[in-house]
Amino acid sequence: MREFLGICLRRAGHEVTVAQTGGEALDQLRAQPVDIVVSDLKMPGGVDGLGLLQAIKSGTIRRVAMPGASPVAIDPEVILVTAFATADTAIAAMKQGAYDYLTKPFQIDEINAVIGRALEKRALVEDNLALRDQLAGRVRLAQLLGKSRAMQKVFELITKIHSVKTSVLLTGESGTGKSQIARVIHDNSPRRSQPFVELNCAALPEGLVESELFGAVPGAHSTAARRMEGKISAAEGGTLVLDEVGDLSLSAQAKLLQFLQSRDYYPLGASRPVRADVRLIAATNTDLRQAVNQRRFREDLLYRLQVLPLRVPALRERREDIAALSRYFCEQACLRHGLARVTLSAGAIHALETAAWPGNVRELAHAVQAAAIRAAGEGGEQVERTHVFPEADGVKGDREGPLTFQSATRRFQAQLLRQTLEETGWSVPETARRLDLARSYTYTLIQAFGLGRRK
Repeated sequence: MREFLGICLRRAGHEVTVAQTGGEALDQLRAQPVDIVVSDLKMPGGVDGLGLLQAIKSGTIRRVAMPGASPVAIDPEVILVTAFATADTAIAAMKQGAYDYLTKPFQIDEINAVIGRALEKRALVEDNLALRDQLAGRVRLAQLLGKSRAMQKVFELITKIHSVKTSVLLTGESGTGKSQIARVIHDNSPRRSQPFVELNCAALPEGLVESELFGAVPGAHSTAARRMEGKISAAEGGTLVLDEVGDLSLSAQAKLLQFLQSRDYYPLGASRPVRADVRLIAATNTDLRQAVNQRRFREDLLYRLQVLPLRVPALRERREDIAALSRYFCEQACLRHGLARVTLSAGAIHALETAAWPGNVRELAHAVQAAAIRAAGEGGEQVERTHVFPEADGVKGDREGPLTFQSATRRFQAQLLRQTLEETGWSVPETARRLDLARSYTYTLIQAFGLGRRK
């Protein structure tokens, strides 16, 4: 019956793979993508038709990506066929997600019709999921980019590079949104249904970066008591973002270069290489060319990383986007913190557009969030200029009198620092990380502003 059905389905124009047992079917499903599974209910071995159905619908089968396959990963539709039909079995199969249930003997035209309907359903689901992903990517793109000429150039580059496989190097000042742009590139690429993994190379001690990146076998070092999966392995089939790539040690740089050249890498302590299909996006706020001249960064690795270079402009280069970004951050702050909806007044917008933002978009987002919280806390409906740049509590040395550029900047810095300290439970390391400051400098600011935990 299996061979006969395979012949008939091939004649109908389908590509068919056959399996003799449920276990063999599971192995084949893990090795290649399948649209429809037609399975007997009673089969030899440990996996029957219902067991096969349950394994498919549980999402535990990891399917490999094949050339030309849909980027949207969905489970195959399952059609069960049996001569041992009972109402209870049919109900159980449908509850577990079977598309349909046929009994022997059946007509070939009947099963062809069921398969045709299942393929139509699958195509509709794929189209809907792909459309949803495209819309999500466009929304994220619109939120991020703005209408300035500088960001439109970034948009044009993203539309050209999102579908290729080569590495991307994102450069720009701290806080410009490089991580968000990396996410946009991933969300608009054929890899969007696969993992998106980030690693901040500056956030870990030098000795741990390599094991975090490449993984480690048990006993590779003192902290590797068991096998450790690296970020490359976790990003299989998807995108790996290496933030602050300029902080990688020369040893890690050499191993990363080898991986980019061969797509093979060695986990720490391993004797055999592992192959991985990963797209790399590197980001840095440092001048890698200068680092090369200072022999802190490999020139050959730089060439590999900057196949597709993309510079993210600073916020001062795109001031016409500040109003739209601020309104978005204000709306998100209200949603995130469960606040009554507040909007930005014309005065607040003007203050935001004319202020200096050395911390770029990240600093702007913090400032607008803090202003929205203050305005909502006062029961108002609008964020005013005074909410954006309030008198900072406990700032030493601030003069009373007209607001100047220097005093406004100082007051805002103190308010932002206090707010972030409160959000992190007065954890200085976490505060420094969020504000992208050196820990020692964060302590200096706390002392300079006379900030302390309120009793």
